Amino acid sequence: METYDRLPIEPGLQRKHSVSIRRWFRSGDPWIWLSATAVGVSIVAVVGLITLIAWKGLAHFWPADVHTIEYHDEWDEYVLVGEIAQRESISRDLYQEFNPSDTELPPGSVRRWMMKTGNRKVNAPDFRWIDVHLIESKIQDPNMVVFERSEWGNAYGTIVELRESGQTIAVDDLWSELKRRVQRASSLRNTSEKLQKRSIDQINYQLERLRLQQRKRELRGNFETADLNTKQSELIQEYELHEQSLREIDEKLQRDQVVIRIANGSESIIELRDIEHLWRPNSMSFLSKFGHYVSTIWNFLTQDSREANTEGGIFPALFGTILMVILMSVLVTPFGVIAAVYLREYARQGTLVRLIRIAVNNLAGVPSIVYGVFGLGFFVYLIGGTIDDLFFEAAKPAPTFGTPGLIWASLTLALLTVPVVIVSTEEGLTRIPSALREGSLALGATKAETLFKVVMPMASPAMLTGVILAIARAAGEVAPLMLVGVVKLAPSLPIDGNFPFLHLDRKFMHLGFHIYDVGFQSPNVDAVRPLVFATALLLILIIIVLNLTAILLRNRLEARYREALQ
Repeated sequence: METYDRLPIEPGLQRKHSVSIRRWFRSGDPWIWLSATAVGVSIVAVVGLITLIAWKGLAHFWPADVHTIEYHDEWDEYVLVGEIAQRESISRDLYQEFNPSDTELPPGSVRRWMMKTGNRKVNAPDFRWIDVHLIESKIQDPNMVVFERSEWGNAYGTIVELRESGQTIAVDDLWSELKRRVQRASSLRNTSEKLQKRSIDQINYQLERLRLQQRKRELRGNFETADLNTKQSELIQEYELHEQSLREIDEKLQRDQVVIRIANGSESIIELRDIEHLWRPNSMSFLSKFGHYVSTIWNFLTQDSREANTEGGIFPALFGTILMVILMSVLVTPFGVIAAVYLREYARQGTLVRLIRIAVNNLAGVPSIVYGVFGLGFFVYLIGGTIDDLFFEAAKPAPTFGTPGLIWASLTLALLTVPVVIVSTEEGLTRIPSALREGSLALGATKAETLFKVVMPMASPAMLTGVILAIARAAGEVAPLMLVGVVKLAPSLPIDGNFPFLHLDRKFMHLGFHIYDVGFQSPNVDAVRPLVFATALLLILIIIVLNLTAILLRNRLEARYREALQ
């Protein structure tokens, strides 16, 4: 075997190469490349995560084809009708471990489908796993209809007949007639909801205010209630008229029914009042599917939730999140800015101020649940209870402000995020050159005029940076909100047409808590999994929009004062 001697390296060349490497490291270029690589990996990870969440969430709203599948296993033969909700492959060995009697295994891995079969009311469960190699046939019936119901989830079946007041309707085109009658039922249902939420709820609100006025008079020893009784009688008469209108609408809604044939061959009756939407996906074109897709996303954003938050939309949670973030920003900005201005511009720098700064920095690291416990004890029970004792004695023992609500949730999050605003504002004030302060004072301006007309406008970009960070953190917090105002289902929005219009004492819904509740407390995990991704995507988009808005404002302010800072 031939061998080759390694060529010797000249000592001078080796030393030169070693010196160049050390010089390269000392120049800092490797750390620049390392930092750039880390930033690039982080960006790719964030974009990939958002893409995954968007794909998992938005795909749920596309009208998937409905398949009729003949399927058999070792026990029986079945006919399943539904959508393919999920596909997966498992190893042959793992499959045989749980299905040792199955001798029809294909080579390689075993494919499985999760079918959303619906019809949970008469043929539960509504999600089933089937093995692809046991499928005998699969067809797509163009007449198959998907019914989205207000209760019991989706129903799948073909139309057998329409009934009006129990009598079969003889029409040639059942599908067109069914759509027309569903639109009529939807219009009546909307009328009923508006009557309930606007007129009847307003009357109930006024009746409660009259009761509180009467109770307040009784506490003061005044038992003259003739005028209140007159108003109460008028409101009760108006309430009875609206109740009669609701009963008439309800009788009209009970008129129509549709009979469908489901997968097992039996017939099921659906009240048209229970149908939210219906469509035939197997006979829809791409454009009609896309229109349905956009409409479904819009309904998801604008409708209330149903079925313990597993169906319907998320508008109350979306509204509550945005309103709470706005109130938190309004509360945290002045407190944080005032504290930073005092510490930097007015307080005598010494041991006490240094300790305060250390305490502020440490507050940013306190677990958020601790703020929730503090908010519950201090804001809700102490301040809220005191407000009830002073101003809402007539409502007791039922609390008004002495119970978790929107204002206490906003104050708790303001307290949680105020250290971020203080630190950012102080850094901005530190960057202002002392020559600008001295020049303003030399021209005859007072210290307050210098502060408000020179220093704070130039430090406003740093203030907005603190607000941006506060918004980003507050919008995603869940733990403290569970103690100070957020609920699974709020009966009404914090804003309505009743004076004072913005009800700070009301409980509200939040997207972060909605994600937690739907993802971990739902009785039907398979049905709500796409909704968790869709809601998470919406929360991310809200945070991005709020941050981009604040960043744009900050950049415009920085561009305005950049020359003065140089």
